[in-house]
Amino acid sequence: MRSDTMKKGPDRAPARAMMRATGLDDDAIGKPLVAVVHTWSNVSPCNLNLRDLANEVADGIRAAGGTPIEFNTIAVTDGMAMGTPGMRASLVSREVITDSIELAVNGHCLDAMVVLCGCDKTIPAAAMALARLDIPGVALYGGSIGHGTLDGKSITVQDVFEAVGAHGAGKMSDAELTRVETRACPGAGACGGQYTANTMAMILTTLGLSPVGFNDVPATHADKPDVARRCGALVMACLAQSRTPRQLMTREAFINAARLVAATAGSTNAALHLLAIANEAGVQLDLEDFNAASEQTPVIADLMPAGRYSAVEMFEAGGVAAIANELRRAGMLVDTPTVTGRSLFAELDDAPPAQVAHDLVHSVDAPIKPRGGYAILYGNLAPQGCILKLAGLGQGGFTGTARVFESEEDAFAAVQNDRIQKGDFLVIRNEGPAGGPGMREMLGVTAALIGRGLGNDVALMTDGRFSGATRGFMVGHVAPEAARGGPIALLRDGDRIVIDSEARTLSTDADLDARRESWNAPPPKVTRGALAKYAQLVGSASTGAVTNGSTPYRWRTSA
Repeated sequence: MRSDTMKKGPDRAPARAMMRATGLDDDAIGKPLVAVVHTWSNVSPCNLNLRDLANEVADGIRAAGGTPIEFNTIAVTDGMAMGTPGMRASLVSREVITDSIELAVNGHCLDAMVVLCGCDKTIPAAAMALARLDIPGVALYGGSIGHGTLDGKSITVQDVFEAVGAHGAGKMSDAELTRVETRACPGAGACGGQYTANTMAMILTTLGLSPVGFNDVPATHADKPDVARRCGALVMACLAQSRTPRQLMTREAFINAARLVAATAGSTNAALHLLAIANEAGVQLDLEDFNAASEQTPVIADLMPAGRYSAVEMFEAGGVAAIANELRRAGMLVDTPTVTGRSLFAELDDAPPAQVAHDLVHSVDAPIKPRGGYAILYGNLAPQGCILKLAGLGQGGFTGTARVFESEEDAFAAVQNDRIQKGDFLVIRNEGPAGGPGMREMLGVTAALIGRGLGNDVALMTDGRFSGATRGFMVGHVAPEAARGGPIALLRDGDRIVIDSEARTLSTDADLDARRESWNAPPPKVTRGALAKYAQLVGSASTGAVTNGSTPYRWRTSA
């Protein structure tokens, strides 16, 4: 066992003495030491139940012959940080969580691990840490929050963001906004649509890191504690059978994941995170894989933000298994290994049926949309690529006049002050991985546009990101970013910008080359601390915005 290095022999008596101080006896010290890592925090509902689930996981480990060792790491809650300077910490936290899990588990030579996660960045960080350490491990998502109900309609935090836009436009009173606010989030769990958290929880299952069906169980459902205990027992089986994450995380599993994202019109953040996970797993993956998956996979799940139903309703309709089985029937998935030791298709065969008859999952033969909810574009404004979100849209292109903003705050103020008109093409730059730093999400801006009824009449491009709750004609992850001299840095008010989703281009006829001679890189916004280090080390969004200490970036001072 790895942990023997820390606990066996006369020389390790000091370590054993310290373990005894925590309540462990000879029997417990002699067993495999299994990390139970979680991102519990009471700052938001997303991770609120994880400490309770950690106790259940620990019981499962003990019952199966192991000794649980509990660690807590951080979480940054996007829904609360959105639209504030704190949102810069969100993507950075993905790297910090991954690093902290690596340090805690390797620092104590632990034998295996269960990672409990509950929100947008903690979930990909769990997968990245499992891939990086490659010791027997299981991931478990804490579960979706229940949807709220208002006037007989299911609502989520997405409705609150859009209500802010409606309120700012004078379409909603203070009292009506308060009604939405107080009913959208009823308890523990992550945001309830097919936003980033639920999209990434589905990906954990598809990559084989979580058993089929476990992540579907909502946070407050009576079955969630049992699921957690079973994860404790499962990790001990993985240890006994030397089953590790990289054995499961094949290229085929990543392509399956990209197809499921497309089929559910899931969050565009999935591309960023899957690229980062693949980097840790040593699997070749690039943006073109996502475009192929989206082109070849129809949308068959009627889920928010573009659809009608929440993640809890998806659980009732059969969960991820119902969607995966329909793609499997159409020959759109490949059988891959899973953490249980059985194949994905074997797990799908044994998945429980839908609890209620539901029209949430459509057939591939009669889909909601003929292709997935995003496209990868290039062109003279995004030579390294960008992501067009198609969820909720029918048109295949947009031509508009540039309205350039140097930050999210400036753009949001323009929307709220009625300075955005039909035909405008908002450009929000210097919000990329290094320039932000931290690649903030623009949900406040996009939701305000929807709330004002402009969702189909304006477009937006940014070197930042979008929330999984975003809908409308939005282009994110534009690379290279403005701070590193990308073409987005050279745009000016009044430029003509064209999206062509068929040709897969984002372009302008402005003379960008002539402007480059006078361009100078902006000074870094942060010069000390975690954000400054991140800005120095982070790579392009086109490769997952991962940090690489061996090739630090140096700020350019001129073109």
